[in-house]
Formats: sequence, C-alpha cells, structure tokens
Amino acid sequence: MCGVFGVFNNPSASKMTFLGLHALQHRGQESAGIAVSDGYDINLKLGSGLVTKAIKESDLEELRGDIAIGHVRYSTAGGSNIKNIQPFFAHFFGGSFAIAHNGNLVNARDIRYELEKNGAIFRSTSDTEVFVHLIAKSKEPPPSHIMLHKNDVEFLPLVFSAMKKVKGAYSLTILREKQLIAIRDPYGFRPLVLGKNKTGSYFVASETCAFDIVDAEYLRDIKPGEVLVIDDAGMRSYFPFEHTEKAEKCIFEFVYFARPDSLIFNDYVYGIRKEMGRQLAREYPIDADCVVPVLDSGMLAAKGYSEESGIPLEIGLIRNHYVGRSFIQPTQEIRDLSVKLKLNPVKEVIEGKRIIVIDDSIVRGTTSKKIVNMLKKAGAKEIHMLISSPPVIAPCYYGIDTPTKEELIANQMSIDEIKEFIGCDSLHYLSLEGMIEAAGKEKGFCTACFTENYPVL
Repeated sequence: MCGVFGVFNNPSASKMTFLGLHALQHRGQESAGIAVSDGYDINLKLGSGLVTKAIKESDLEELRGDIAIGHVRYSTAGGSNIKNIQPFFAHFFGGSFAIAHNGNLVNARDIRYELEKNGAIFRSTSDTEVFVHLIAKSKEPPPSHIMLHKNDVEFLPLVFSAMKKVKGAYSLTILREKQLIAIRDPYGFRPLVLGKNKTGSYFVASETCAFDIVDAEYLRDIKPGEVLVIDDAGMRSYFPFEHTEKAEKCIFEFVYFARPDSLIFNDYVYGIRKEMGRQLAREYPIDADCVVPVLDSGMLAAKGYSEESGIPLEIGLIRNHYVGRSFIQPTQEIRDLSVKLKLNPVKEVIEGKRIIVIDDSIVRGTTSKKIVNMLKKAGAKEIHMLISSPPVIAPCYYGIDTPTKEELIANQMSIDEIKEFIGCDSLHYLSLEGMIEAAGKEKGFCTACFTENYPVL
C-alpha cells in the first residue's frame, strides 16, 4: 500500500513530484520522500506523516534538479520506523541511485538472511532495502537475449540480476544521476503508468490521477516484467525475463485501493466499480426504499446498484474527512465511538426506511457492526448489507495491508454467522465470478485474498 512517482526532464522536478505524491496520498499516509538529481548529485528529503507535513516548501527549494522520484508509504513490510521512509539512497562502486517501491517481496526475509550472513549491513527493516543490496552485490552478466544501450551497460545488468532473485510484487522507480528507470514485476501485480506533458517531460506513477495534477497525458502502462529507461538518449525498454509470467493484476485495486478517477491496468476504476454494483444488483435484487453507500469507497458500487435496480440512491451516511489516522483510543468507550468520528447517519434519510447499505469489503467486521448499530439507532426499519466483492478469507502478500487469517472475519465465520455478528437483516457478497466479469475477465487478475490461490509464494 504505497505510491511511487517519477519525473524526467523538468526544471521543477521536485515540485512536480510533490504534487504527484499529493495526488497519490490515498496510497500511503505514514511517510513521504523525494529524491532529486541535478545530473551530478542526488539529494533527498524524507519525513513522517502526510506529504504536506513530511516535505516543506523550503525543502523543495533545496531539491534542485530536473529528474526526481517520490514515494508515499503505508507499511506492509518492516513497520513504520523512520528508517523505512523511502526513497532509499545508496552509493556504491557503480555510482549512486535512489529507489522507491510499491509492493511486497515474499522471499525478502530469506534473501536478507543470506546477505547478512555474507556481511551486508541493513539500516532498515523494509523489504525494499533487499533490492539495494542485491544491486550493489551483483556480478552477473546481462541475459544473452538483451542488447544494452551504451548508457545502460554498467548499471542495468545489476538490476536484472536483482529482479531474478526476488519473488513477489514490485513496481519500482529508480533515480540515477542522469536516468529515470521504471520497473514492474513479471506478474504485474501493482499498477505503474507512463505519461508525458506538452513540454517533453516524462512521468511515471502508480496511478494516472497523479498525471492529471501535473498536466501530463497518459501514454501507456509499464508492462509486466518491463524495465523502462529514460535519459537524454531517449526512452528504451528491456525485458530481462525471457518468458513473462501470466498476468496477475491485483483486483483489489479496482475494488477499493485505487482512486476512482484513475486509469490502471488499461481500464478506468470508476466504470468498473459501478459495474461491480450493477452485478451485485443482478445477483441480489432486494425490495427496499433506498440504497446507502458507505463513503467513500462504497459510493460507485452503490450508484451502480441503484441504476440497475431502480432503487433511489441516498446519502444516508455522512463522512468526516478531517479524521487523521493517528487518533489515540485510550479506553474501550472511546474505541466504541471511533466509527462516529468518520461516519454519521442522516436520520431524515434512514428513519423508518428499508435500506440497502453498500460497502466495498468486510475485513474484521467490527466497523460494519458499528455502522449497522448506528443505522438502527437512527431508526432504520430494515438493514440489508451488500458487499461489492467476495468474502476476504486470506491475507495479501503482494502489497495490500490485510490482516492475518485469524483476524479476517470471513475466514473464521460463515456468511450467516457474520450476518448475526454484524446485526443486519441480510448480508450478501458479490460472487467471485461476478467481480471478475465486472473487472474484465480476459485481463488476468490476482484474487488470492478471496481464494487463497497465491500466484507466487
């Protein structure tokens, strides 16, 4: 659950990166960092919290250069230690580079153990640092099927070697003194897109919503297994894996994680979320007075359900957008009230009504239980909870911060038991087939959190 951004050939590279990270803030709120090159030196600014707190205006003035990468972080591996803030920077025999990573490496612990046995010293607990050490220690030649440009002869073979040792999900941006490099794992788990503006600056980002804020046009997705290099000699692609794996794009990006105004995996999030709601209405037609979304992530599925069913959409829950993630909950009484900090019912909409509540997923079930209780107190006559994805039964190992099996309510209870726990009149989940159909079944998706069928372990 992170966001990456990169820019090449822009005199305001640090400011463009700051804006891009701001657009990707939903992908991580723990920390942010920017690395900039002026062609000779790479400089970094790192900080905890939201982008506007982590990076100050004075920092941007100091970060001079026309190539930059940035990162917003929500920890899925390594915890929220300040030493884990990215981009990471390294200087080694081959020069300097900074690296930012969205994803999770499933074999990072084993690689780290071997590296430490051979004398490597790690400064962080993040799996991203594994890349740094593998790049610095590699001595392997490039694959025989690849002809390297003269600018890439020294560094790229080290990157290819690192890619072949790691397993899991990685969308990377790497900054060198004179190059911007974008990399996507051979399964294509996490999104990564390429854009360009009218002045000739190139951009790389986790989502296209970051291009809109810097007036860049989407060109294409970085392909699974691709290493894209951008420098003064132009733009060129390498594919170090002779056989790219079957695409396993994360379907949870469409369900919840990506911003609805983004285009990822060659499709628009907005339309797919609406189609998931439409499919939900086809699978579970319910006689009710209104459809109520759990804001913000349930909004588009609720709109789709409403349009398909003909039942009016009402905003029966109002979200408070000014609640920080670090709210201290010192007592059980305060914990029980925590959902009210984010959501509050509109009694005029709810009272005496049979309502269909649409949410994107149920993870632990505690939030859904509190929402149902809140709606009952507001006078709802019936509460039908509909979820625009299947039950989450397994943790994600590829970059989405889902809890352990024991914490996932759908792994511990049947749907009927979850319904009783939550306290609603009925509970229905979108079928796996319906979700895949809505997202475009020909595209190839990872559904491990719903099926436990992990593409790579």
